Amino acid sequence: MKRSLFCIAIALVAVGGLVADEEVLIDFANLVPNILQGAEPQSGQNQNTLMDFSKSAGTNVAPEQRSAMITSLVIPEWLVELASSSKSIVNSELSYTRVAQSKEFGPVMGVRVHFPVSAYNSWALIKPPFDIPAYNYDIGNEDGTVSEPTEKPNYSTTKSRFENGYGVVKNVGAIKKLQVRVYGLNFPHSLSAIFVDGDGHEHEVFMGYLNQEGWQELTWNNPAYVNQVRISAVRIYPLYPNYAPYIRFAGFRIQRDGSNEGGDFVTYFKDVKVIFDKAQLEAERDVNDEDEWGIINEREAAKQNREAKEFGRDSVLRYLEKQKLAPESEFKNEETEEAGNAGAVN
Repeated sequence: MKRSLFCIAIALVAVGGLVADEEVLIDFANLVPNILQGAEPQSGQNQNTLMDFSKSAGTNVAPEQRSAMITSLVIPEWLVELASSSKSIVNSELSYTRVAQSKEFGPVMGVRVHFPVSAYNSWALIKPPFDIPAYNYDIGNEDGTVSEPTEKPNYSTTKSRFENGYGVVKNVGAIKKLQVRVYGLNFPHSLSAIFVDGDGHEHEVFMGYLNQEGWQELTWNNPAYVNQVRISAVRIYPLYPNYAPYIRFAGFRIQRDGSNEGGDFVTYFKDVKVIFDKAQLEAERDVNDEDEWGIINEREAAKQNREAKEFGRDSVLRYLEKQKLAPESEFKNEETEEAGNAGAVN
């Protein structure tokens, strides 16, 4: 997964971008539970990012299992995956995400990682519960269901629901800077940000260290970015059915050096921003290509079906495992139980 910084820079740079722009790639304040499913404040789903993976589950699935296949990007659903050498039952159970309250920013994503205490290198990958789709126009409803849009979207002009701070930025040419707003607690662990481009290539960039106290803005500057247009090689991007290159957020990686303290580690994330050159200037075209050909819709539907089958299978297995859990948490005191029964008879 890791690539050298040089390779990443070459992969990211698309010299000759047209207009620099800044957008929020993901803002975790958007991902709080707003469809409550219990008394706990951490329970529930996020309406705007609801995804229904039960559509591809087949017919032999019970209604309870189908409900387990409806999920969202709500913060408590994010996954903390440890390196294989660290993935013990205890370490995995004590590594998770939750909604935390910041006095400065309001709701943010809190992350707890339980690294091994032993002195060896390890890492933790914080990632969304599913791959964030670049093109999705479904509608999340207040009752926790997902419906299709009433009107067919225009893929060239209509923003998908995972744009505007929900994990996707489109029309991305050369990336100039990436910034993560993160809270440090003086741990010497390092942080990397991971994103995927429109061709499906994953890029992991080193952001810096978390050895400071309080909020900080860690910035990655693309060393291959060309500031002067006159010395850059102009690149022309094919249009339909590509429309515009995009990036989607894929997670964070926290690295712990074996010489540093292990055990519990806590941090918080506010958002991720990106400064980039636009791949193409926005212009109104004479023909609505997607209405004529439907290529993007077919391609994205096939991708979502593949993801739905995989996610649906995993969610059903998790649901079945929950049904197998022991109903009792403690052994019953037989003497107390017998005395209680005797008292009831008298």
